[in-house]
Amino acid sequence: MKKTEIVLFVLILLAFAVGICLYSQMPEQMASHWNAQGQVDGFMSKFWGVFLMPFILVILALIFIAIPRIDPLKKNIAQFEKYYNEFIIIFFLFLLSIYFQTLLWNLGIKINPGIIIPIGLGILFFYVGILLEKAKRNWFIGIRTPWTLSSDRVWDKTHQIGGKLFKLSAIIVFIALFFPRYTTYFILGPILAATLFSVGYSYYAYQKEKKA
Repeated sequence: MKKTEIVLFVLILLAFAVGICLYSQMPEQMASHWNAQGQVDGFMSKFWGVFLMPFILVILALIFIAIPRIDPLKKNIAQFEKYYNEFIIIFFLFLLSIYFQTLLWNLGIKINPGIIIPIGLGILFFYVGILLEKAKRNWFIGIRTPWTLSSDRVWDKTHQIGGKLFKLSAIIVFIALFFPRYTTYFILGPILAATLFSVGYSYYAYQKEKKA
């Protein structure tokens, strides 16, 4: 975890450094949100437009670092710590890509978020699938239902299924690049379906194990 903490510190420092360097060049009201067509539909004051994301990264870093230390089943987390750490870094890089896209847009370099977000989420969802397949029973990471938390076997079965579904969802998200008007549906639809199916499957697997 120490190497990951160093990487997170560097990424957070980079975000603050870039924000400070570009602060004077930002407009007083910064574009901060885009609709599905890539049109600006939300604004934020310059200070929060520049520094909200770096502050969010600090809070997230503290949470991610704390989880393996406070989980009652932290010995289980240690078994897939490598994948957990890699997920954290990928997640931070995704957030940084959104942050830099926002700054560039407000500098006049208008990179369409409809390209950045599907690519970033596709990569993130695919790695979530990998993380789920490797995860062992714990209280913070994974598909945590009353049934997965009650049985290691149900946990493993559910996460094998869930991991494959998240990988499939990632592929569907990549397809959104070719249908920008429907990006939201390509992102939310598969993830919602994968989540609901995984939860339902955990109940089914638990009942099946209970009968056996």
